[in-house]
Amino acid sequence: MSEIPLEFELHTSVQPSSQAESDGQFQPPPLFQWPEPQDQQNQPHPDLQSPESNPEYPHQAKSALKNHQRLLLLVLGFSLCAAIVGVIYYMHQNLQNRRNNLANTETPCVSPACQRASARLSMSADPFKQPCDYFLFMCGSDRLSADSGGRQRGQGIPGHPQNKNKKAVWPKRGEENIAREDRGLREEKILDRKTTQLQFLKEILELNDGQNSTAVQKAKGFYRSCLDTKSIETAGAEPFLTLIKKLGGWAVSGGWNNTDFNATLSLLMRDYSTFPFFNLYVGKDPNDTLHGTTKRYIQIDQPDLLIPTEWNSKTQKSQAKTKTLLPFWASCQRYLALLGAPPSSAMIHLGPFISMSSEFAVAAAPLHYRLSKGQLHNRMTIKQLQSQAPAIDWLGCLQAAFHPLPLTEDDPVLLHNLPYIVHMSRIIVKWLNKQELNTSPLHTYMFFNLLHTLMPALDSRFSETVRNVSVSPGDSDGVAPRWQHCVLETEKGFDIVLRDLLSKRTAHREAEEIIQNTFSSFKSKLHELSWTDQETHQLVMKKVQSLKPKLWTTKEEPGEAELDRLYCKVMVNTDSFFSNYVQLLSLWQKRRTKLLAQQSDAPDILSVTPLLQGDELLFPMGMFVPPLFDPTYPRAMNYGVIGFLMAKDILHLLLPDIYSQSETVHAVGECVWAHYLTVAENAGRGGGVSLSAVQQQEVWVQYSALQTALQAYHHSLKDHPKDTSISGISHIRLFLTSFSQLKCDSDPYREFMPLEPSFLISVICATSDLCPTSLQCPNKTQQHSLQACGA
Repeated sequence: MSEIPLEFELHTSVQPSSQAESDGQFQPPPLFQWPEPQDQQNQPHPDLQSPESNPEYPHQAKSALKNHQRLLLLVLGFSLCAAIVGVIYYMHQNLQNRRNNLANTETPCVSPACQRASARLSMSADPFKQPCDYFLFMCGSDRLSADSGGRQRGQGIPGHPQNKNKKAVWPKRGEENIAREDRGLREEKILDRKTTQLQFLKEILELNDGQNSTAVQKAKGFYRSCLDTKSIETAGAEPFLTLIKKLGGWAVSGGWNNTDFNATLSLLMRDYSTFPFFNLYVGKDPNDTLHGTTKRYIQIDQPDLLIPTEWNSKTQKSQAKTKTLLPFWASCQRYLALLGAPPSSAMIHLGPFISMSSEFAVAAAPLHYRLSKGQLHNRMTIKQLQSQAPAIDWLGCLQAAFHPLPLTEDDPVLLHNLPYIVHMSRIIVKWLNKQELNTSPLHTYMFFNLLHTLMPALDSRFSETVRNVSVSPGDSDGVAPRWQHCVLETEKGFDIVLRDLLSKRTAHREAEEIIQNTFSSFKSKLHELSWTDQETHQLVMKKVQSLKPKLWTTKEEPGEAELDRLYCKVMVNTDSFFSNYVQLLSLWQKRRTKLLAQQSDAPDILSVTPLLQGDELLFPMGMFVPPLFDPTYPRAMNYGVIGFLMAKDILHLLLPDIYSQSETVHAVGECVWAHYLTVAENAGRGGGVSLSAVQQQEVWVQYSALQTALQAYHHSLKDHPKDTSISGISHIRLFLTSFSQLKCDSDPYREFMPLEPSFLISVICATSDLCPTSLQCPNKTQQHSLQACGA
């Protein structure tokens, strides 16, 4: 092939037309014309001569054959070159396709959970198609409404254009983009962990598989009776009035039989979980916890007062809210009217009730004030408490509340506002001396509190009255759906049953694997930090190394027979939610008693964040529920969502004030924020504000959590190289896309996050080759200046 250009001259210029072309006969292009002999014009046409009459024939035939060979070699050369170029192009395209869509060679996930996940992804905004429009949405400090889909632009950032009085100017979007985004706002909801968990429990309670134990059937029957609002509305106030008669009546209706004050109080505490004058619960003493003791104590606190109160910082006293006194009075009148009390009787009893409520409020104090005054966890015996507040029969009331545990007057209790308890006792003594009025204000006060306890089981007229007083004007928070309320109520009484059902549906092995990998990556992340104090560094590392991360489960799960025995006395009436709810209150009492007697915490199925218990870092089963987590998902999805949430929780739990201990936090926070400002400026959306220390720390936490989850996923791939895929999306892209679905996770730290967490994807993609496609904005004049953010 190398000799062809030397022997064969290629003419690329257009030669003059010949006589044959003028006659309309076709002539080949000059490039492919045979070279003619110099005296061809004087010779007859070779086709008209016989070979014998042409002495030059052998020479011409040989020359023509040689020219044919040359042409053939030329054509073959071109064909070979074209083939080589085609192969190179094909290999390049194939390599690019493998990079962009590695999952095409992997096994697709076709489980029902994956099919639902695929449908959600298809209806969600793709962060890799319009990165600027997608990533520049903000979390903001205000709580996002359910309809916002987790997107609010610029709110919560001081100095951001959206926070100024004048309206910010945003680039116009095409109608197609608006339609797509509006659809996203409808379809994409915040994957709030608590709501997701309750939704999963709802599905369990509504599942009719016909293979339930008696205890499970009772739990589901309770849930269904709660959903039966028609029966609840039909019953009205009659169930509560019947209960009042059972308890001895009350003066409001004229049927009170002068029951003993402490006897009625003990009955309310034991059977109806009602504590009108003080609050009662079980917990540990922090002073003991520091020494490794797990003993639990009866805790006595100030009550949740029915009357709205406010704290006066000048007088250091609480007081009834003046603006709400009239609405509160009207709501109490409404309650009595719903209970059939005559208006004249209502006026007589409401005055003492309001007055007594205001007197109790004076000694109540907010937590920060009690903490500053050292009023929390004050230990004393029941006998000592009796001497401090003699109006209450403390031993009798506590024995009733914790029956059948044997309590004595020498048993310790913890007080959280002793001044209030003393003040409360004096008020009770004063009002007991006014019983000659035959109005029984103390019993009226107790039964108003009982009404408040049983309000969830009464018809909607009562709950609407509560909302009219408690919801302030302009409050946009809507009422939670009925199913959510019913799931919560079911859990209060049937927590052991739901925990068993949840445990059976939790993929323990997969959950333990992601826990171990994420915690291992977290420890690696700590080594990348630059600490300001080496002593603090050593203490933190020692604490972390001693922790044992694990799934929070009971050591011995109860079997069906044990569950049936525990709930054998519960009789669920599917037509009367009120009677079921009264039994629920009795179950609360049994739960408190069990908690006081046992030495270890039972798993909280409604917990969605990890907690420390001694040297154990416990992850509740309620974290590992669909759609956040599913054992059939590709691991990329599980690590992109629950892996990130776990890593973020660990960082918040174990490093609450890391900003003051590491220079890395400031550097990474500023680096990520510089990425955002650059992209915002290139997209024409302004910027130029700086972050506070707490904002820098939260940016570092979430960026580090994403890195930690990604590293944990890489560890998982090393142990198990194969992974499935959804919708043909490559593994890393599926990891990042799944993470982007979280939007702004609803946690206490969200108000400090100055940007949409999904923007962190663009920070990673801008300075690494992990991402399958570029995430740069159309105007990317400054993209090249972005630097990789550190640990």
